[in-house]
Amino acid sequence: MKYGDVLKGKEAEGREKHVPVIEIEKDGDGKKIVKVTVGKEVPHPNTVEHHICWIELFGVKKENNQVVELGKANFGPTFTDPTATFKTSLDGIKTLIALDYCNIHGVWENSLDI
Repeated sequence: MKYGDVLKGKEAEGREKHVPVIEIEKDGDGKKIVKVTVGKEVPHPNTVEHHICWIELFGVKKENNQVVELGKANFGPTFTDPTATFKTSLDGIKTLIALDYCNIHGVWENSLDI
């Protein structure tokens, strides 16, 4: 089995919302802020028994399709909502890819072409 075989996306979504939503915003200085939210439309459970453990953000470079890690956020159950913001340069990046991990339902993915 390959890692890609366990990734889930929009087509596998069930009652809870696991697919990470990627949004690009600007801060006061005009720099890019990438916000990744799990459970934006329907909140994901946030209990010890069922929660999002982490969100990870990657970028795909325009010139050679190289994948670069842009950041990762880890969450503890019950106290932290699964939303992460990453202040980063998107120069030379053509696609953003977000992954998140639910301790019950596995790894979920989404991407955004920019």
